[in-house]
Amino acid sequence: MTLEPASDERDLDGSRSVPLAARMRPRALDEFVGQEHLLGQNSALRRAIEADRLPSMILFGPPGSGKTTLASVIARVTKSRYSPISAVSAGVADLRRTVEAAGKLASFSGQRTILFIDEIHRFNKAQQDAILPSVENGTITLIGATTENPSFEVNAALLSRCRVFRLHALSPEDIMVLLRRAVSDARRGLGAFPVNIDDAAVEHLVRLSGGDARIALTGLEMAVQIANAEGADVAHVNAALVEDVMQQPALLYDKGGDMHYDLISALIKSVRGSDADASIYWLARMLEAGEDPMFVARRMVILAAEDVGLADPQSLVVSVACQQAVHAIGMPESYLPLAECVLYLARARKSNSAYKAYNAALSDVFETLNSPVPLHLRNAVTALGRAEGFGKGYKNPHDFAAHRVNQQYLPAELEGKQYFEPSGEGQDRATECEP
Repeated sequence: MTLEPASDERDLDGSRSVPLAARMRPRALDEFVGQEHLLGQNSALRRAIEADRLPSMILFGPPGSGKTTLASVIARVTKSRYSPISAVSAGVADLRRTVEAAGKLASFSGQRTILFIDEIHRFNKAQQDAILPSVENGTITLIGATTENPSFEVNAALLSRCRVFRLHALSPEDIMVLLRRAVSDARRGLGAFPVNIDDAAVEHLVRLSGGDARIALTGLEMAVQIANAEGADVAHVNAALVEDVMQQPALLYDKGGDMHYDLISALIKSVRGSDADASIYWLARMLEAGEDPMFVARRMVILAAEDVGLADPQSLVVSVACQQAVHAIGMPESYLPLAECVLYLARARKSNSAYKAYNAALSDVFETLNSPVPLHLRNAVTALGRAEGFGKGYKNPHDFAAHRVNQQYLPAELEGKQYFEPSGEGQDRATECEP
């Protein structure tokens, strides 16, 4: 597509000093791209916005999904005063000033104030508690944005007074719409640049953005600026330039949130399911996104004992060795012992007999509580103990054939219970005790 130069007349949103992603932010609900489950024509949230009956809310979603944009659009549509702050830099004093100003505005003009808190999960309990009364009495309408699960990161009292709306990563089709809009808009977008952008370049931007609109638009802007700086009458942006600008795909990740737990769950279940290819894929995705390799190593130690278990006891040795290696060498080389460990565990025979045996025994532990140890199993270390029969009748297995002997080992009320059942997999096979 070839873009012709446009008039130099620009408004603030079209200023060259403002990043493209900020200039292209929608100003109305109809301009908003994606999140149809929240903003479709008959959705409850859209009806509430258009009727100016907005509840306090938490917008929860990955970076670049439109949380900040949606908050600003809501403020425009509802004609509310919009007061944005960032939890990274704001404190309790800033919150109190905002709340005080909102109260005065409501008293004088009746206008409502939307307090938008970006990255609300970064506020501590005291900071969140500071705005709780104002949310409760309606002095402010709170819109909080977070990439972390609000169930974990927002105080229960504040969360109970807000609706939680989950935004999803934008689809490739959504990103394509945003890019083409930015390319064709001569006032707020890049239409003033005489540049030809290959369709393949746009598709490459879509693929490398990882569903993040901000990354896609920033990459587009940089590519156009570089191509335009080369001096040709019509600059050319191709896929190679886009790849050079983007360097590598953006991997969505949050080391303390849902994505963190979703990916480690996928890795563990792939290893448990003996799918070596899926296992190594999830490992690579986590490590390249910045996951702590020691976290993965610890999970592999647990998995070796829980899911491989007695079918291949060597798996625990391999996993502990991997953890020690990761601790010693760190990233980026840690991927090698981790890859070896993950593949070993994925290909190993599986048995959870140890896990099942422990939990079965645990059930009886809580059922029987303080059942006495059989007398013959107690150590007769004192005269009183010997007088009470401690150790009397104990059979030392080493005095019998194969160093095994049948005798009562469980408390009397549990005698005969069987907790451990060998799976028959690998080395997890039954052995008979000599009478």
